[in-house]
Amino acid sequence: MSLRKKILIIEDDNDILDTISAILDIANFEVAGTNGTNDIFELTRLHQPDLILTDYMLPGLTGGQICKMIKSHQETANIPVVLMSAYNKQAIAIGNFNYDAFIKKPFNIDYLVSVITSFLN
Repeated sequence: MSLRKKILIIEDDNDILDTISAILDIANFEVAGTNGTNDIFELTRLHQPDLILTDYMLPGLTGGQICKMIKSHQETANIPVVLMSAYNKQAIAIGNFNYDAFIKKPFNIDYLVSVITSFLN
């Protein structure tokens, strides 16, 4: 049985998804990734993540909508959600989704790992 913390990454750019997955695997996290979802609760039941890292701009539901759903549901409200976006103005406009942290793309690898680690220790 793995004692590594589980991270669910929702990112529609496969190169970014692969890069973040590799970074977090090296940092000793268990990683599951997907390109998007219309059923975040199915994904959380399937993967049982300790933290969700999601891009804002996704096909279907946005990362902001996903975050709002997670935070408004009793079974998932305590899962930390880190929202990522390459859009500065987007970051300012999305403050009402109750995300736990925001990371601007492109991101510093050490900063990404430290933000995630801060929620899981």
